[in-house]
Amino acid sequence: MPLIPEEPQIHESAQGPRTAPTPRPVPGPRPAASSRPGRPGPPRPAPPAQRASRDTAPVKPAPSGPAAPAATAPAASPAAPQIQLIPASVEGALDAAEEAVDLLLDSGRAPGEVLVVTTDSQHPWAEHELSFGEASYWKQHDSGDDVFYTDAVHAPRAATRPVVVVAVNGESAATVLPLAHSRAGALLIVCGDPQQINAVLGAGV
Repeated sequence: MPLIPEEPQIHESAQGPRTAPTPRPVPGPRPAASSRPGRPGPPRPAPPAQRASRDTAPVKPAPSGPAAPAATAPAASPAAPQIQLIPASVEGALDAAEEAVDLLLDSGRAPGEVLVVTTDSQHPWAEHELSFGEASYWKQHDSGDDVFYTDAVHAPRAATRPVVVVAVNGESAATVLPLAHSRAGALLIVCGDPQQINAVLGAGV
């Protein structure tokens, strides 16, 4: 008779250990695997950043479009050369022009970039070269190797050069100055009476 109550106690103890293993299969080792995604975690946000950079790449060609119209702005500049005025008398205009040429060459300008125009009498160099005939005279002009000197009579035949220096040594300024202005690619230097020059090229020169 006393053996009967002991059996249910053994069964209860057997049920106790059965419940104990149930907490063991708790996902403890699985959360440990969360450390693995922690390592790839930083690289994972990195690839989306790379994808975003690819997305931004196609956006770059868009700003290149508006850059093109900006290039059209400087196109208007060559039409208006700079004008420099060197006050000089009619007698001293040729010397002032010579000094201007020397300064240009000293500053690095190539001799072939400079054209000197007189409004009246020829420069001594031009007189000398014309003594050998106009063919040899214009041959030197076309070669573009040196400073070229001309006067109001021959100036219309002269080609455009980056710098034109005008010596206002006579009364043909009204004719020569507009022509010289059209032949100057970047800079026009005028040596003469400021009032006369302003009257031809406009006030404020």
